[in-house]
Amino acid sequence: MSLWSRISDALAALSKGESLSDVFSHLRTPPERTAGFAIAVIALGAKMAKADGQVTRDEVSAFREVFSIPKSEEKNAARVFNLARTDVAGFEEYAARIAAMFTGDDKPLCDLMEGLFFIAVADGEYHPAENEFLQRIAEIFGMSEAGFRRLRSRFVPDEHPDPYEVLGISPEASLEEIRRVWRAEVRESHPDRMLARGVPEEAIKLAEKRLIAVNRAWEEISEGRA
Repeated sequence: MSLWSRISDALAALSKGESLSDVFSHLRTPPERTAGFAIAVIALGAKMAKADGQVTRDEVSAFREVFSIPKSEEKNAARVFNLARTDVAGFEEYAARIAAMFTGDDKPLCDLMEGLFFIAVADGEYHPAENEFLQRIAEIFGMSEAGFRRLRSRFVPDEHPDPYEVLGISPEASLEEIRRVWRAEVRESHPDRMLARGVPEEAIKLAEKRLIAVNRAWEEISEGRA
């Protein structure tokens, strides 16, 4: 069964009167969590688009950068987006339910945050309202301020990323220690690792942005210390 078929089934299983936010309590185990991950990115992306006051064509198109969406499944993706955008439940409720879906495993939540950053900067701007939105999501997910800054430095175009911040390590660390952190980040970006923690195959391209950022950071640090 395809990802988009599982999403369609999950939406169809909602009882009358339930909102889209209720779907996350039904998607706790693989392979259902892969559908939950996709719904989470699209739903929170829709809430974020509403947060900055507009839904641009670029923001909608950004979902195609995160997910491979066949033409035949566009309606299912659009349905999730529109359900979230019009749902009376607030984004904080969505975030809390999504965090509960991945209890005990913060790595999928970090992957999800990367997807949201991808969408936030799709129109070439990083709106203050989007930053506030993502900061609050990160808090609900239990992400540290340093972890949030690390993700932001990889995506926000108007910042020159501090390579140490990108890797989440102190400038005082030895080159060998920094190398270990860099290698760990590369391992965690491997498609097999991402699939194992619930990221759908259709969203594996999220790893590309991360790899570019961490490899550039390592190169800058290692060349600077040569």
